[in-house]
Amino acid sequence: MGTLRCVDNTTKKVNKMSQKFSSSADGKPATALADKAFGKVALRLLPLLVLCYFSAFLDRVNVGFAALTMRESIGLSATAFGVGSGIFFIAYFLFEVPSNLMLHRVGARRWIARIMISWGLLSAATAFVWDGTSFLVLRFLLGAAEAGFYPGIIFYLTQWFPDRRRAQIIGILLLSNPLATIVGGPVSGLLLSMGPHHGLADWQWLFIIEAIPALVLGLVVLFKLPDRIDSVKWLSTEEKAAARAALDEDATRREGGASVSAKGFFLHPHVLCLALIFFGISMTNATVNFWLPQMIRGSGFSFTATGFIAAIPYIGAVAALLVWGKRSDRRQERVFHALAPLALAVAGLLITALIGTPVANIAGLTIASIGLFAVLPVFWTLPPRFMVGAAAAGGIAVINSIGNLGGFFGPSSMGYIKDMTGSFSLALLLDVAMLVVSMVTLLAMARLIRGHRPAQQPAAQPGEQ
Repeated sequence: MGTLRCVDNTTKKVNKMSQKFSSSADGKPATALADKAFGKVALRLLPLLVLCYFSAFLDRVNVGFAALTMRESIGLSATAFGVGSGIFFIAYFLFEVPSNLMLHRVGARRWIARIMISWGLLSAATAFVWDGTSFLVLRFLLGAAEAGFYPGIIFYLTQWFPDRRRAQIIGILLLSNPLATIVGGPVSGLLLSMGPHHGLADWQWLFIIEAIPALVLGLVVLFKLPDRIDSVKWLSTEEKAAARAALDEDATRREGGASVSAKGFFLHPHVLCLALIFFGISMTNATVNFWLPQMIRGSGFSFTATGFIAAIPYIGAVAALLVWGKRSDRRQERVFHALAPLALAVAGLLITALIGTPVANIAGLTIASIGLFAVLPVFWTLPPRFMVGAAAAGGIAVINSIGNLGGFFGPSSMGYIKDMTGSFSLALLLDVAMLVVSMVTLLAMARLIRGHRPAQQPAAQPGEQ
């Protein structure tokens, strides 16, 4: 009771001071203090969140590498592997909105910890599948367990950072995705090259070992991740108040322009259009993530070489994530900064599909990966422009869940077309077509997006972190 009373008193003091900062005639000192506070928040939260997201993508990357020996071991066709990889996203679709609404209700710390521990256990359990059916069941359960993780973190970040900083912050978070392949690819290749040990095959050890980070980090989140800015001890009362004032001002601006309500987010046209845009991005990303190791291995490379070569496209993606989101924040422009990477991804996929040599494949997939990752931090600044609060929690989850159905259709169509034609090219052209649809939808929303640009919002200055 004493602790709760202390937290309540601190919150009241912060709220009172934030009102003082909000009503200050000269906003420069308050802005400087808020910037200092947000810098501390980034240093405290982002390392842990990046590691958590890294473990999520490590679990996604490993199935593509495990397939190099697992498919033969348990008798999986290319079609069955594609469907099994993609069914993860069907479960994600079904459970994501309820999961994100639950996060909004019970708090990020407990719910994100629950997600990570359950998916870590199920990822390790994938080591013990014995046929196509058990593989499908475990992949479905894994998707259900992980549902809500990414949109939950995006929603969580809206509670800690204002709009003008968000693309750069999301870009830093998304570094986890390519880094998981840069690190996980070579590690997975080395694990596969070691062969069986203690009665378990190489691919089984891969699933078990690479599930450990999710389990450990889930416990760290449970004890270390703060739910609210008012409750942290590493910001002074003045810093909390300045940050709270900036966040409240940002929320007020977004509420004034919000067009999506908490009751109507499921079928709102803005939400559905954003979901369609993300569908193309997710479909192509999943195709590349799950099939890249097999595309490289099919060119005659060893397991170890495949792991290192698979990291090349993602090195370019790291550079894109570091630069593009920050550039978009500085210019406070979103439409061009989303369209240009999509066009680059289309060009890269066309190179891979139409030329088809090993060198062209790596060059094209590197170009495509740069585009596919550069667009993500910019894209995820768009939903909060149209919705706030519970509508944002639900709407972001709807966008991610519908969009992630592309994660089912991409790998599944790749597997089916590969079985039918013996080639990856036609499936890559299908991804190209879907990205074009995403671009057309984004162009159709361009005026609307620009019209929801937060008013009176100071642009980040050159050199601002």
